[in-house]
Amino acid sequence: MHSDLLVIIPAFNEAATIAEVVNGARAMRFHVLVVDDGSSDATSELAANAGATVLELPFNVGVGGALRAGFRYAVDHDYTSVVQIDADGQHPLHQISDLVHAANQHDAHLVIGSRYLSSDTTLVPTLFRRLAMECLGLIASRSSGRKLTDSTSGFRIIRQPLLSDFAREFPSYYLGDTFEATVAAARAGYRIVEIPASLSPRTHGKSSASSLRAIMLIAKVLLVTAARLHKRLRYSIPTEPK
Repeated sequence: MHSDLLVIIPAFNEAATIAEVVNGARAMRFHVLVVDDGSSDATSELAANAGATVLELPFNVGVGGALRAGFRYAVDHDYTSVVQIDADGQHPLHQISDLVHAANQHDAHLVIGSRYLSSDTTLVPTLFRRLAMECLGLIASRSSGRKLTDSTSGFRIIRQPLLSDFAREFPSYYLGDTFEATVAAARAGYRIVEIPASLSPRTHGKSSASSLRAIMLIAKVLLVTAARLHKRLRYSIPTEPK
């Protein structure tokens, strides 16, 4: 059992897929925490029956809020690393070990699984979303000092001391939990790397953000990061020479 690593799965009404995702992570001997973000279906019960620890939030706070609750749980229970994955089955569980290996190899605080670096990815965004992701990637790359192709990927490992920073300060709105968190970590001097990850389309349900809403929220997060209005991580570390 990987006693110092916790897999965190934020979930909102994911009864159709949550048991399969939890079973997959548990089969690889990971501790699993499902943060039920105010679901009205059987998400919590199915996750618990599959062997996950379940943290039930009293109402829906969004992915970022659910993740922050998970990070605080991890810190309080002495985990040194967390892997965040989606509850809808889009993220390749068999590549969690690749995230861990890359973090150890590069002594990285944040490792992101990029769909754009993998030839096996079947999750193909619309043209608009791809253009938006490229724009966000350029900003994240400039902030981190290395090329990042998929700053909005939610398949990632976060290690101490960044984990404790995120447990204290973490954006809760759309793209805040991925893109903005990446930029904030980079600007604080944390080491960030990417690896290929074969993401796939969700098999049930649909994205919570419509195209129009996505445009508005992307504009918001661009303004926040350009003006440096994002959360400032409290305990920055010195940036090493490149």
